[in-house]
Formats: sequence, C-alpha cells, structure tokens
Amino acid sequence: MMSTIVCIGSGNMGFALMKCASSSVNVFFSDNILQRAQDAASSLGAKVLKTNIEAAEKGDYIFLAVKPQALSSVLAEIKPVLKERAANSFPPVLVSMAAGWSIEKIQSFIGVKIPVVRIMPNTPALIGRGMIAVSGSSEVPKEKFAEIENFLGGSGIVDRLEERYMDAVTGLSGSGPAFVYLFIEALADGGVSAGMPREKALRYAAQTVLGSAAMVQETGKHPGELKDMVTSPGGTTIAGLAALEDGAFRGTVIRAVEAAWKRSTELG
Repeated sequence: MMSTIVCIGSGNMGFALMKCASSSVNVFFSDNILQRAQDAASSLGAKVLKTNIEAAEKGDYIFLAVKPQALSSVLAEIKPVLKERAANSFPPVLVSMAAGWSIEKIQSFIGVKIPVVRIMPNTPALIGRGMIAVSGSSEVPKEKFAEIENFLGGSGIVDRLEERYMDAVTGLSGSGPAFVYLFIEALADGGVSAGMPREKALRYAAQTVLGSAAMVQETGKHPGELKDMVTSPGGTTIAGLAALEDGAFRGTVIRAVEAAWKRSTELG
C-alpha cells in the first residue's frame, strides 16, 4: 500500500519536493490560497485538500512547507488532530522545513512527542540538484526515516546530520543559492564590462560556476588547490584574485553565511 504525503503549503520548495516524491507515493496539497494548491496538484497529478485539518487527518507524512513565521498558526490549527492520532497510536510523521524551528520546539508546541523530521532543502531541488539536510527525532521509526530519505532523493543529495548543525546549513546551502546567483550575475556583468554581449556573458558565467563546482565534487581536491591550478605567475588570474581580495571577497562571503545563520537562530 502506497504511503500518503500531505504537503501543507504549495510554494516553490513544497512543490519541488513533491514533484520528485509523487511517482512513489500518494500526494495531496493544502494551502490557504486554494488556487495555488490546485495549480501545484494539477501539474503533478496530485489532489487537493480544502483544509489543513483534513490534511492532518489524512497524511502518513505531513510536510510543513510554510514560512517560519506562519508555522505556529498552522501547528495551532492541526494540533488537536495530531494529539488525537498520537493517543490512538497512529501518529503521522511531521516533516518541517521551517528555518529556526527545532524538533523540540515543534513537539513542545503540539504538546506531545510525535515523530518529527526536520529538513533544510534548497531551491536547486526544483531541478533535482538540491542539497537536503535531514535530522529526525527518536520517535521516527527507522523504516519511515528511510522512506523519507528515499523520496527526497529524487530532489538531490540527501545528507543526514545532527540537528545542532541545521541553522548553519540554513545559512550555507539554504541561503547559498542566492549568493551564488549574485556572483554569477556579477561575473556576467564583468564580461559585459569587458565588451561581451550580455547573453553570451551570462552563458559563460553560469557554465563556469557549474563546471567549477563539478571539479570540486568530482576531483576531491581542495578548492585552494584547484584555484592554484588556474593561477599562473604574473598572469591574468592572479590579477583578478588580487582585485577580489582588495574587495574582501572571502570575508564578505563568510559574513553573508554568518548573517543568514544568525537570522535562522532568531527565527527559532
């Protein structure tokens, strides 16, 4: 019998994860904007539930794909159903992607220690290239944890880690795509400044970042070593690197990740 996933929230992240899961499980969406849920469900051959309460009653796995600021209201709405299901020894597994909300905080808010899995995906999951951190409470059965990892696997790399690292993951891979997009845009702008057509510059910049990331993953070499392979004495690359260092490039990137990490802890 196929498991049932209910996704509360049908924005980009919820849709991305359900897109890859929908081939192996029954998927339902609920959303306070009904049309958005209908659009997401229609494109995946999924179904729509009209209320979050109905979602809490139906799902084997309930994905909480809402913003951290909205999670308390959603949990308050479905809490009575969750407590009833737990009392009847049929609790669902809650899967939360809300930054800053710890497993303990979610369980305390509900008032019962039901199974909770906390995940932090990122937007490349939309094309199956995501990075998805996963951590679960002790109440999650091993087979259900494995099933969650299995259907998340279609969205990218799934990595199990201790929950204490989740806020750091939020700052690094959760927010990181935006930092990379900004770098690609700036790299292309540099090409335009040097005389390249905009369309060509953007294509070259995107492929350069894609290929460089693949080099790190596939060679296993440290980024510093790969950097040195490009950098000839007195050449063009060292001149460009000097300009980046003049602008405190590495320090600025580190501070960007730290700022996102700190904001994640504040949201909790």
